[in-house]
Amino acid sequence: MSVVASETAETAGGKAAAAGEAGKIRCDACPVMCIIKDGMTGACDRYANAAGELIRVDPHVLIDRTLSAGGEFVPFLGREAEWDGRLLGEATTFVTAIGAGTTYPDYKPAPFIVASEVDGVDMVTVVTEGIFSYCGVKVKIDTDRWLGPEQAMVRADGEAIGHVTTGEYGSQMLSLGGVHHLTGGSKREGKVTCDALLTLSNGLPVELAIDGGSTVIVEAGKAPIVNGVPETRMRVGCGSATIGMFAKQWLGLADEVVVVDDHITGVLSEHQAGKLLGIPDTGIRMKGRRSTPGRYFQVAEPGTGWGGTNLDDPLAILGAFDPKKGARPGLTLFMVSTTGEHAAYFVLDEALRPIEHAIPAPLAAVAERIAENCEPALSTVLFMGGAGGSLRSGVTENPVRLTHSVKQALTRVTCGGAPAYVWPGGGITFMVDVTRMPSNAFGYVPTPALVAPIEFTMTLADYQALGGHMDHVRRLAQADTPQGRRLVAPISDNPWPFGPSGGGGTS
Repeated sequence: MSVVASETAETAGGKAAAAGEAGKIRCDACPVMCIIKDGMTGACDRYANAAGELIRVDPHVLIDRTLSAGGEFVPFLGREAEWDGRLLGEATTFVTAIGAGTTYPDYKPAPFIVASEVDGVDMVTVVTEGIFSYCGVKVKIDTDRWLGPEQAMVRADGEAIGHVTTGEYGSQMLSLGGVHHLTGGSKREGKVTCDALLTLSNGLPVELAIDGGSTVIVEAGKAPIVNGVPETRMRVGCGSATIGMFAKQWLGLADEVVVVDDHITGVLSEHQAGKLLGIPDTGIRMKGRRSTPGRYFQVAEPGTGWGGTNLDDPLAILGAFDPKKGARPGLTLFMVSTTGEHAAYFVLDEALRPIEHAIPAPLAAVAERIAENCEPALSTVLFMGGAGGSLRSGVTENPVRLTHSVKQALTRVTCGGAPAYVWPGGGITFMVDVTRMPSNAFGYVPTPALVAPIEFTMTLADYQALGGHMDHVRRLAQADTPQGRRLVAPISDNPWPFGPSGGGGTS
């Protein structure tokens, strides 16, 4: 299939409207519609007036597979002279939307609709920097420590920007941004929310304060810092799971083992693993709510102490030992947390009171084994947006067909070349791990809203079938970018956007 050559490239953000005053132009790249003087930038710092021409300030980012792996940037100014006329290798270059510009309002075709041949197949990638007023980020914080009650407000710079959601497997989840905080509150709330989302999405740290809870510094791909203390370990599992993993290693070293955990505290002698190993009853009595044998809920309040509880003394979760059920003087008890960070060893005296002793070396080694099996604690930031609105008009004259094409996995969705997870259901609601995107991939407009790159890749035949803007398709070599280009190497963990296992689109 031949590609219809385009007309000369327009400015990245579309043609600027005349502002009626000499030397000034109106930027139409977002709803703010700044009037920009010659030599100045608009309120977003993304667009500028260069001698009466509206230009996108940042270079357009392209991913080039020929660059060495590792994600290192190639200096733009030095690279231009080395290209010997080859703008891009079609099979080895991917045009991202970073720096491409916007087309607000979206009745216009996307800034770049680029065709290339990959393995003998004509492909097309449509790129645009979407303006997302209804976006947010989901934050996963690997920590046992209590950050705050579910549904509590999360604040940045004193403004509510989101809330605590659920605690999941060894992690605490936060939901930040969204339509309510960006557009439904005060003007300052929207601005602070936008600033926080932008900072997090660009991989920089943000300090968050949780009502009735902790402060936490979050930075994508880095360890969270809770109340000023860097977290190091994600728990190996709940107390019950920890017993399942290490029960055999405790056999013969202690009569009883209690794994202290805010969620599920495990007791070896009662646990199924202990029964299968023939561990006799010890007469231990636990506080909290018994779920199933050897598994207890709510042994203490949540906190930053042992196993994510509010306790510094683990004995506080024990009742009196029962001699009728196996308790005896000299019985040994090992207590440990799910990260191995806390551990203590006790021996019952004549009154059946646990007296602390030094931890025997073999038991200390098992505690170290628990720590060794913990994953490093990280903060994960997923940007979440919806491309089900007018942005689709920049791709096709019949927007719903783009939605259908994405759902049918005919069109692959990427963000700055990173694979995106597309939610089932209506629209094109997607999530992307910001650490898999080139740095500084996000921008903002003071409406307020985030600007995020998004690319749609499909075969040229499919593009034509869904009503694409065929008269704006350009070959890769014709995709001129007045503001310049910046080549970056692919991020090593990402599937190549054109590859059969590209990973974008529906999952």
